Amino acid sequence: MNTLKKRIVLMGLVSVLCAIPSIAQIANSVKFDAPNAFYAGNAKMPAGSYTVTQPDLNDNLLLIEDANGSHSAFVEYEVLTSNTSHDRSDVTFNQYGKVDFLNAIWIQGEDSEMRILPSKAETNAAKAATAQKHSLSARNAGQP
Repeated sequence: MNTLKKRIVLMGLVSVLCAIPSIAQIANSVKFDAPNAFYAGNAKMPAGSYTVTQPDLNDNLLLIEDANGSHSAFVEYEVLTSNTSHDRSDVTFNQYGKVDFLNAIWIQGEDSEMRILPSKAETNAAKAATAQKHSLSARNAGQP
């Protein structure tokens, strides 16, 4: 009987560990329209329409690419969980003065966000000023 309990607990732990990588992943893509230039990692991106994809679901790496493919950047992220699920997909930015830095991506219905790791330029900007946060609506692939 004791061995059976140990096996059940072990199988439960393995199941939980297998489910963790599926948290905060972009199934297809997220699209958003940036009215102003912004930084994604170390890359300066001009105003325009962008698509966010996760090329490898096993890595915490996102590809941010404009509509015609002329501007793109890979950014690393960490997963931060929330107590409630997000009611819509959106993209948030930290603004220091007049400069925007991509900060996080929320997926509708998820209870976690993909927080973009700050670049050296953003870290330096944060030393000089307090970030003003703002968000843009995003849409999941397949939504108009």
